[in-house]
Amino acid sequence: MNSLGRIFRIHIFGESHGEVVGVNIDGCPAGLQISPEDFLPDLERRKGGIQKGTTPRKEEDYPFLKTGVFKGRSTGAPICILFENKNTRSEDYDKIRAVPRPGHADFVGHKKFGGYEDYRGGGHFSGRLTVALVAAGVVAKKLLDRALNGNKNSADHKITSTITEIGGQRDIEKGLDRAIEAKDSVGGIIECTVTGLPIGLGEPFFDSVESILSHIVFAIPAVRGIEFGTGFAAARMFGSEHNDAIVNLEGRTRTNHAGGVVGGITNGNELVFRIAIKPTSSTPKEQETLNWENGKIESFSVKGRHDLCIALRVPVILEAVTAIVLADLMLLEQKIPRLIN
Repeated sequence: MNSLGRIFRIHIFGESHGEVVGVNIDGCPAGLQISPEDFLPDLERRKGGIQKGTTPRKEEDYPFLKTGVFKGRSTGAPICILFENKNTRSEDYDKIRAVPRPGHADFVGHKKFGGYEDYRGGGHFSGRLTVALVAAGVVAKKLLDRALNGNKNSADHKITSTITEIGGQRDIEKGLDRAIEAKDSVGGIIECTVTGLPIGLGEPFFDSVESILSHIVFAIPAVRGIEFGTGFAAARMFGSEHNDAIVNLEGRTRTNHAGGVVGGITNGNELVFRIAIKPTSSTPKEQETLNWENGKIESFSVKGRHDLCIALRVPVILEAVTAIVLADLMLLEQKIPRLIN
């Protein structure tokens, strides 16, 4: 339920307003250089309170490496990383306990767990847990860099995520301004590209690269869709138009409508996919919802500290989950050694 991966296996835990959130990483080869400072750039990119449109809640997000790292290198044992929750205002959620937020997991969580769930800040459903995904992604990125770039100065392998649209606008600022004027939230589109991958990662059918990536991508709260290459636009193309002509023995193609994956397997071209992020469900706009204590429909507005556009914080999370999947596939294909010197 909270674990993913076969060899490079992660397990996330914690709640938004609990004492800590964190991740256990199993299967990391011994000898990988790891320090708390390695995590800080990506953790900073994920933080709220950094850019316009994100929640004012800002946590320190310092990674405490509790196990699996000794004298600056991985030991081959499970790596446990903890993050403290310090900047919480749980009283904001006591006031709305009886009125589940539309579009949020409040209602289904209450029904599934019988009222025993930690509802503060969304509890275990919260996007706060994506800090654990980012941390695991940092380790995965280091493994991929070592395997695919080696000691070369030029980085042929790179994972990059960029926001291409906010609130239906290519101009990010205009998309945010629309939400501010409407006193509402907005979603966005994020594109991820991966260069330097070898041919042969993935399997047909259930363990296709698209299947595994989609599995972990939908663990990011607020994701509503994913497409690879030309995606849904392929449905409006002729086969001769969509087919990518192979031009050399390395598998390079003239076009990349397939997005770097054919038959569930990487073909040596750039991996390209996009995800759709819904508007943040916690919006200041007045809505109606059920009060489950009195059974009545009531007007409702979410107070507290929330992201105007959660998509702004997703690019680094998307890079992280992509790296996690690719590191696991590389270990399965024995393209990453189990002992790193």
